[in-house]
Amino acid sequence: MQVVRDPAHFPALTNATVTTGTFDGVHVGHQKILHRLREVAQQSGGPAVVITYWPHPRLVLGPPLTHPEMLALRLLNTLDERIEKLREFGVDDLLIVPFTREFATLTSEEYIQQILLDTVGTRQLVIGYDHRFGKNREGGFDYLSQHAGRYGLSVEEIPREDVDAVGVSSTRIRRALEAGDVQTASRHLGYHYPLTGLVVRGQQLGRTIGYPTANIQCQEPLKLIPARGVYAALATTAAGTHHPAMLNIGVRPTVGGDLAQTVEAHLLDFEGDLYDQPLTVQFVARLRDEQKFNGLEALKAQLALDAQAARQHLVGG
Repeated sequence: MQVVRDPAHFPALTNATVTTGTFDGVHVGHQKILHRLREVAQQSGGPAVVITYWPHPRLVLGPPLTHPEMLALRLLNTLDERIEKLREFGVDDLLIVPFTREFATLTSEEYIQQILLDTVGTRQLVIGYDHRFGKNREGGFDYLSQHAGRYGLSVEEIPREDVDAVGVSSTRIRRALEAGDVQTASRHLGYHYPLTGLVVRGQQLGRTIGYPTANIQCQEPLKLIPARGVYAALATTAAGTHHPAMLNIGVRPTVGGDLAQTVEAHLLDFEGDLYDQPLTVQFVARLRDEQKFNGLEALKAQLALDAQAARQHLVGG
């Protein structure tokens, strides 16, 4: 997949089948659009192209970042995660348009002419039923249908019933993750929710009770962190090795008070140094709430039970 982050550098195509959108999560609803995009592209003999935007439009057009609404904004995908998911679903070309206030002032006419036609060379457009574009979201399927002949486009809308049938939205997935319901999130995403971060040094108390943990520091401040608790997870190291893991999100109440929230993973049956390396974890199941125990020995006993439960979820015991 060719990835271009500046419209000025996009190599104009002559027979592109295109869809556009934020695609946060690339969930099963998005995947319906992507499957149809590929089908139309194969029928027409041209490339399947996705146009997406970064940063998230709400960050540019919404209230100040200190506003409660913006403080609550969390994304399902980092930009790199979105790119990889779109690659997995067979997209040939990805154009990432820098979303600015200036870009947001383009009228629907200007957007079609400048981005879809002049920049990409769109001939077939596949969009979701609720897709809007242009200044004040003035453009949509009706506008495109009325003017398709003038632009030399064919336009296909994915019907509401096809998208709504899966009962999925990025908002529903966020709510599930915020409640710790990672299994529902997995069903709606079509894959286990991932989190990638750099392994940094923590208090290293885990190793003193036989459960060393990788303290994961996420580099994307807007990435949604699931609810506090203990999870069964799948971990992938920088070397590409995969390991079952149990993971804790919380403030470690047994250790002390007023500690900052951490994301810590114990990789089962793993020995090695992960410091200063990226680690990806995929959330499979929530095992329990975070708890305060009466000392480290009680915590150690519970961790043994957590490890057993994690194995049952990940490798069938």
